[in-house]
Amino acid sequence: MASRRLALNLQTALRSRAALNSVRPLKRGLATPITTSAGTKTETTTLANGFTIATEHSPWAQTSTVGVWIDAGSRAETDKTNGTAHFLEHLAFKGTQKRTQQQLELEIENMGGHLNAYTSRENTVYYAKSFNSDVPAAVDILADILQNSKLEPAAIERERDVILREQEEVDKQLEEVVFDHLHATAFQGQPLGRTILGPKENIQSIQRDDLESYIKTNYTADRMVLVGSGGVPHQQLVDLAEKYFAGVPNAPTSQAAAAIAAAQKAKPDFVGSEVRIRDDTLPTANIAIAVEGVGWKDPDYFTALVTQAIVGNWDRTMGTSPHLGSKLSTFVHSHGLANSFMSFSTSYSDTGLWGIYLVTDNFTRIDDLVHFTLREWSRLSQNVSEAEVERAKAQLKASILLSLDGTTAVAEDIGRQIVTTGRRLNPEEVERVVGAITAKDVMSFAQRKLWDRDIAISAVGHIEGMLDYQRVRSDMSRNTS
Repeated sequence: MASRRLALNLQTALRSRAALNSVRPLKRGLATPITTSAGTKTETTTLANGFTIATEHSPWAQTSTVGVWIDAGSRAETDKTNGTAHFLEHLAFKGTQKRTQQQLELEIENMGGHLNAYTSRENTVYYAKSFNSDVPAAVDILADILQNSKLEPAAIERERDVILREQEEVDKQLEEVVFDHLHATAFQGQPLGRTILGPKENIQSIQRDDLESYIKTNYTADRMVLVGSGGVPHQQLVDLAEKYFAGVPNAPTSQAAAAIAAAQKAKPDFVGSEVRIRDDTLPTANIAIAVEGVGWKDPDYFTALVTQAIVGNWDRTMGTSPHLGSKLSTFVHSHGLANSFMSFSTSYSDTGLWGIYLVTDNFTRIDDLVHFTLREWSRLSQNVSEAEVERAKAQLKASILLSLDGTTAVAEDIGRQIVTTGRRLNPEEVERVVGAITAKDVMSFAQRKLWDRDIAISAVGHIEGMLDYQRVRSDMSRNTS
């Protein structure tokens, strides 16, 4: 299965949004009786071993999405094992103690279902979409591949080649390359700075012992959530979880594994720095600039998203730029400074990246593009109108609703929030929080997070015209009045 790498844009941020600091998290790693609580739409239950079940039941739905969200991704690796989480995701569908690969594929095909998985920096997800009547079979399969995968040497060698080819394809996607380098420089020498696929030498050397160690360290009940969305009733999924997941250990099974897991949770330091890869054969300059953003539980989480929406996104091929509300898009369009730009606010459990991705073939104006972009960031600290805040909030609310179209999207929203904070903020609650944000809140956020802050820069391509780091950094405290 192919990995889904984190797209650093508004849509993905919304589909993966989490709650504010006021949200009460689940008590992780404690043996407690079964407890159930029901919110407006999302019900949650925690088994005695710490394994959580969360559902949103739609009685009229004929299909359901069920999946297991695991609070572990590439961040839960070491330099030596970087790439293990993604490698393991590939091997999960290659046969278990109960089913061969052919039997797995045949079962899913016979029920007309869909089985998939993806890895991100902080999560690994395995999910299935099926008719309601096939939910028990889908949960059986998910439990089997999570707890009984064979991890056969022959399958490991086959997938090694598959992942190397996947890496080659990723390396051809400039946006992926730029954002991987952005993470590497912003969080250099730390787990969050590593790539999801891992370096080539790791892919070539990962062995069965590495995969088994990752499972024992990270696939524990206190870090797993079984999610259901659609026609599956909550109690049915709880019963299935008791049947298939009650035996999952609630903590790493060795002191060494526990020590590794604890070390991986340390908050990373944001490093003001840059990486530049000049290649004049490329047709564009591709530049990402970011400050340290906010984590999922930060009280500024939604304010960061509104501020991002004020900066906006733009692509000259869309042809509507003069009528967009973003001041930056109007300026960039009228002066021909770029092909496109995309603002982003990407959050992790305890930190994030807030910034912009610029693409241009106007190589002699790169310094102007960067200068006026950061001048717009400075403006946000001093002069933001209520009208542009209201526009940004309206876009944000619309994106929230659009991003929750279908049982799989809802399941992803539930899984990401529960595994991160222990509770899901439903769309109505999010709309209320976003609706309360004012221009004063945006300016306060910009003053604390943007004004005169260190930046991380990742630049790839025809970038000779880009000024040196200190010149760019000085634009972070420019008076725009």
